[in-house]
Order: sequence, then structure tokens, then C-alpha cells
Amino acid sequence: MNIYKHIKFASLFAVGAALTACGAEGDNQGLEYAPNMYHSVAYEPLKQITDESAGNMAELFDSNEDNHGEYFNSNPLNPHGMTMRVPPANTVPRSDKGYLPYRIPKDSLDLAARTMKSPLPKTDAVLAEGQILYGRFCDHCHGGAGQADGPVAEKYPGIANLTGAAYQNITEGHIFHVITWGKGLMQPHGSQIQPEDRWKIARYVKKLQNQ
Repeated sequence: MNIYKHIKFASLFAVGAALTACGAEGDNQGLEYAPNMYHSVAYEPLKQITDESAGNMAELFDSNEDNHGEYFNSNPLNPHGMTMRVPPANTVPRSDKGYLPYRIPKDSLDLAARTMKSPLPKTDAVLAEGQILYGRFCDHCHGGAGQADGPVAEKYPGIANLTGAAYQNITEGHIFHVITWGKGLMQPHGSQIQPEDRWKIARYVKKLQNQ
């Protein structure tokens, strides 16, 4: 019986010692499981690191099959070893749908309302997609029918009732601009919603107003 007690004590001692050895303090960060996850490097395509030994952690683990350090990111196949080339001067990027960057500033809502026209066809498919996007990005504030009765509106009074008289005559360009830049309590959503999807939401909002 005593021998089992000794074995149990020795096992507990070994586990305790192992856990203590993993403790991190000062400059010692302890043992790391999957160190690639801890030492991942943010990828900067226009900044080239040509030293193949940069970030070499072979002493910690042996998982790099290309025989260079983790930080090395130079591309020998492109001029100057660059992975991404600097765009030519004065070029303007387009999205995969061909959309140019939206240049009308935030304080020019009236201009956007007058001049911006939806490039999307007036089809049931566009409305259906607009309804899905509205439910994803707008319902929680403006409510399913656009009447400012979403759960967020219960906590923050003053959210726009999109079906109210004050909004009946706004254009799709107006709605697109407000989605992009925000207005009043509404924060900008230009970074979350692609331009084409903003137009789809604008189309669906107009449908809600005309029901």
C-alpha cells in the first residue's frame, strides 16, 4: 500500500514541477505551444526584409521548410525584391466591381442627394439582396419596417424613423451618403459595407417608404 502512496506522491510532484517550469516571469516567457502563433509577423507588402536569417527561431522549433527566418519576406522574382509594386503616380484604385473611391465629403449631403444616382438595375433581385443587407446592418436600429423600433432605439432615442414624413422624399443618393459617412446618431458604415451593397440598402429603404 505504501508503494502506491509513494508513486502517487512522486507523480504529483513531477506534475507540479512541470507546471512550475512553464511559469513565465521577467524576461523568461516560459514554454510556448505553437510559437508561430505568438511570433506572427504583420505582412507589409511594400516593406521588404532581405535578410534571410531575420526572425530565425530554429533553436525553438523546426517547422520552417524554406530555410529562412520568419521575418524574411523578399520576393526574388520581382524587381527590387518587392512582393507588391508601388502603383504608378496619379492612379486611382477601383473595386472589383469597377467602383471608384467615393469622393463627396461628409458635409456635402445636399450635393450627394442631388447628383448621386444608383448604378443598379431596378430588379427584384436587387431588392431581395437589399432586404438581406438591411436586416444585417440596419434592422437593429431602424427596425424591420424602418420605423425606428429596433432594440438599439429602445436605449438611444432619436434614431430616424425612415418611413416618417421628414424622410419620404430623400433620394437613394442621400441614403448612400448617410450610410457612407453617418449622420446624427448614426455612425459611418463606409468601412463595413461595400459601395454596391450600400446602393442595395438604399433601394430597399425606398421600398419601405413606399409600402
